[in-house]
Amino acid sequence: MSKKKPKTGGATIAANRRARHEYFIEDTFEAGISLEGWEVKSLRAGRVQLNESYAFVRDGEVWLFGAHLAPLASASTHVKPDPTRTRRLLLHREEINRLIGAVERKGYALVPLSMYWKRGRAKLELGLAKGKKQHDKRDTEREREWDRNRERLLKHAR
Repeated sequence: MSKKKPKTGGATIAANRRARHEYFIEDTFEAGISLEGWEVKSLRAGRVQLNESYAFVRDGEVWLFGAHLAPLASASTHVKPDPTRTRRLLLHREEINRLIGAVERKGYALVPLSMYWKRGRAKLELGLAKGKKQHDKRDTEREREWDRNRERLLKHAR
């Protein structure tokens, strides 16, 4: 779990590092999340995983599916926490309409990239993504290795 700041907000709670490896990210959106009280406490403790999660559009609303928020042991006894429940994402109507067009007509996927705090509220960075083929992943890895080697060579040449 890294605590570096994303370009859009405050301290990062969780990041989906695999998303940038698996997908070409075309555009990003900042979405609020509709949470229950125990979920906010769990976020503050950093007990969230976005690795297997994705978002989808249904009935003009955007939903987050598969994000795992582990309940704390000190959670209330009268609440039965569901760690992987489907959570509603809060976006502007124009953004939702844009996402509907891209997902339904153009075949894009909605991938959660990171979750962070912004002015005391939990936000989700959502990426409009196209899946990578295996050869694209290898190309990306090759470029990353070359960049590393080039930096190493330049460092030793100085």
